Amino acid sequence: MSLAGDVARDFRRDGAVRLRGALVPQMVDLLRSGIDENLARPSPRAKTASRPDDPGRFVEDFCCWDENPAYRRFIFESGLGQVAAELMGSPTARLYHDHMLTKEAGTLQPTPWHQDQPYYNVEGRQNVSFWVPVDPVSRAASLEFVAGSHLGPWLMPRSFMDAQAKWFPEGSLADLPDIEADRAAWPILGWALEPGDVVAFHMLTLHSAAGADRRRRVFSVRFLGEDATHAPRAWPTSPDFPGLEAELPAGAPMDHPLFPVVWPAAS
Repeated sequence: MSLAGDVARDFRRDGAVRLRGALVPQMVDLLRSGIDENLARPSPRAKTASRPDDPGRFVEDFCCWDENPAYRRFIFESGLGQVAAELMGSPTARLYHDHMLTKEAGTLQPTPWHQDQPYYNVEGRQNVSFWVPVDPVSRAASLEFVAGSHLGPWLMPRSFMDAQAKWFPEGSLADLPDIEADRAAWPILGWALEPGDVVAFHMLTLHSAAGADRRRRVFSVRFLGEDATHAPRAWPTSPDFPGLEAELPAGAPMDHPLFPVVWPAAS
């Protein structure tokens, strides 16, 4: 799997691109089986991200690749590692973490506008997240992005339910603008997706998603390039990596068994 040059150019410019038909059906089927296994047997890290009175349900789970054979095969055999390296402009692509996101039909809970990287324990510009649905996703229920926002500053991460600043001290980062108050003022990108399509985005690109009009099972896998370094925080990150600071000092490359190199493949 390799990219046309204009796709990498668009990723650098907009911070998000759609890769139409990037995955063969066998890989989509493999991933779907992994998500269903994950939903049937969630890890201790799983959480429900919707309110108790929501008519649907939003379920997330994290860092399951080492326990879920389908996830592991998908990450190492789908070809996305090579695509990640090309998009990042890095000679290597290192797995950061996996993230399962399932919104059942009728879920009202939106995913508010946010950047991902402020929640993480990494620094560096070379990164990419892949958002991989195994169900058809309508444009209304799909992930949306503010084009070019990955080139701007870090913005205050807040908890989705109660809008609390639990990561950086209050006032240390600028707050997100109210994008929903005037959507026409922003260059918003988004696409209807079919199984096999993949969306790639930078960890600093502002993005959000509405609720689900039908079941929406998604697997997200995140990669780091050669400039990524460990940035321990004074608070739990999302996801958390307990004890990592004792093994990987601040500023060190992310060279650790938790974060294996996926591209180039080991000989």
